[in-house]
Amino acid sequence: MKRRTLLQLAAGAAAAGILPRTAIAAAGQSAAPLEELRLDYAYYSPTSLVLRRFGWLEQEFKADGTNIKWVFSAGSNRALEYLNGNSIDIGSSAGLAALLARANGNPIRTPYIYSRPEWTALVVRKDSPIRGLADLRGKKIAATKGTDPYLFLLRALQVAGLKRADIEHVSLQHADGRVALEQGRVDAWAGLDPHMAASELESGSRLLYRNVAFNTYGFLNVREAFLASHPQQLARVIKAYERARAWVRANPSEAASILAEEAKVSLPVALLQIKLRSDFSQALPGARHVNALRAAAPILHDEALVKPGTDLNRVVAELVDTRFAQTIVARG
Repeated sequence: MKRRTLLQLAAGAAAAGILPRTAIAAAGQSAAPLEELRLDYAYYSPTSLVLRRFGWLEQEFKADGTNIKWVFSAGSNRALEYLNGNSIDIGSSAGLAALLARANGNPIRTPYIYSRPEWTALVVRKDSPIRGLADLRGKKIAATKGTDPYLFLLRALQVAGLKRADIEHVSLQHADGRVALEQGRVDAWAGLDPHMAASELESGSRLLYRNVAFNTYGFLNVREAFLASHPQQLARVIKAYERARAWVRANPSEAASILAEEAKVSLPVALLQIKLRSDFSQALPGARHVNALRAAAPILHDEALVKPGTDLNRVVAELVDTRFAQTIVARG
């Protein structure tokens, strides 16, 4: 067996927790330079916007001759599609959306948490007669399938004793869902910031149902093949994300300005998202993230979003990598 193949296998085993981290370092230091690093940026991940704006990854990999390719993700569904299709190496999504993707065969792992947001809620127009979850029966509700808002919608319906069949789901990307709500083409919308915050502040839309516990964390996912063959490069990406996270925590108003410019929303909208609805204090995957996914996982079985018999606890354990970033991520 060729030496490079052995190194890749060793790196993969180490990333899975079979070998100690020293094996990751040894494999990564011996790996060939990476020609191109492909990762996404998204309005729902302000740290990715900061990282892209300041060119810190470009600086980090300049000496290696590695080209940094940024791909825009309009939602978790897009980021996960890109990962599954090998269009990007690293992509950002909601935790429950990542679990759904992994359970259905997307070969990803999560070594880093980019935020703890309250980024979704059920939204209605300011003049809507809808006053509670029970009033959603028979109504048209917009949501982007395969994302945290869509899964939030399903869990919220359960709270009222409703099922997906009790409403008319209208599949739209997040920005289009806002437009459909405000134009009266749907009765409610499972929103996502910054679009949701903009609809609140600019159109007077009302948050019908909020539940922070139903918002899963922001997961930075990596293709397993990339993790196995380029663990050192992944570690350098996470270090750059850590730099961006520290900057956002120290400069929330400036980070909001970047978000406002990138997403083309007002500064008050961006400030609402970053200062009031995002927590950037915990980036290392751990028990709280595992437990959040385990609590949310039953909805995937209840709504037949995964194959019958899928062991979601096992899938959670396979997805959430609590070891890789232990020596990289700052505590607290």
